[in-house]
Amino acid sequence: MKLIFNIIKYLFLTILTIIIGFCALNYYSDLSLDEMKAKYTNSESEFLELDGMQVHYRDEGNPADSIPLVLIHGTGSNLHTWDVWTDQMKAQHRIIRLDLPAYGLTGPNKNHYYSSKYYVSFLHDFLQKLNVKNCFMAGNSLGGKITWDYALQYPNEIKKMILIDAAGYPSKKLGGALVFKIAQIPYLKHIFTKVTPKFIIEKSMLDVYGDDSKVTQQLIDQYHDMSRRAGNRAAFVSLTKITFDENYKRISEIKVPTLLQWGELDNWITLENAYKFQKDLPNDSLIIYKGVGHVPMEEIPEKTSEDVLTFLSKK
Repeated sequence: MKLIFNIIKYLFLTILTIIIGFCALNYYSDLSLDEMKAKYTNSESEFLELDGMQVHYRDEGNPADSIPLVLIHGTGSNLHTWDVWTDQMKAQHRIIRLDLPAYGLTGPNKNHYYSSKYYVSFLHDFLQKLNVKNCFMAGNSLGGKITWDYALQYPNEIKKMILIDAAGYPSKKLGGALVFKIAQIPYLKHIFTKVTPKFIIEKSMLDVYGDDSKVTQQLIDQYHDMSRRAGNRAAFVSLTKITFDENYKRISEIKVPTLLQWGELDNWITLENAYKFQKDLPNDSLIIYKGVGHVPMEEIPEKTSEDVLTFLSKK
């Protein structure tokens, strides 16, 4: 018995040592807003006070454009996901993009609650502050769901919308991603707010890109830094508790002209979802990009922005 007890004790101490060592090696402190501003803002960056937050956004492009294009990023992302789109389209269009609450430099909201209903209400208040009465709107992943939810809530304010690998229909895939699984495990989810290994960020990036060669160290570092903005990791854990509502049953009520853009190799929100949107919405077209994953606007920004410009130019 004593031998068995000693073996068990040894195994326990070994496992505990490994866990402590892993945490020590992968511990990353929060980054303050000032640190983030120094690294990730430029002359176009602005901050708007709303709901107790300083919302980071950029309002760029053609000031004569009366109907701006509003860009909504997805889960774990930030306004930099639209960098190339903005460069490609700002000569013709006014482009507004922002870091949603819980992400980027904006950080968490005061209630730590992030339902789709909340995001739509927040976005409406944000656009009202900018005196935007009508717009085109594009969203990727979670941002796609916010976009079509917005069209349901405010059908007269969106003139056209672009859904890029948009969430909405019930799916087990997105919740099955490694980063989501970790953030939902009791005990581990609390460690996740301080211990954020870069390999998890890298794995998530490789999951969402079709072409692994485009996942650069610079891209991994940026997403890792954004996760470390003070409060963002705890907010992400809160986000994983939110279940999707049943608004998808009302998608067919939307009459806004829609362009669907989808990566053929999207493993998070698969092509079957694109065909559901195509069936339920008054689509201009569905464009499927071969060899591309969950974030076509990042992976092939020149081609996807060209297709958007064509769509927006149609009467």
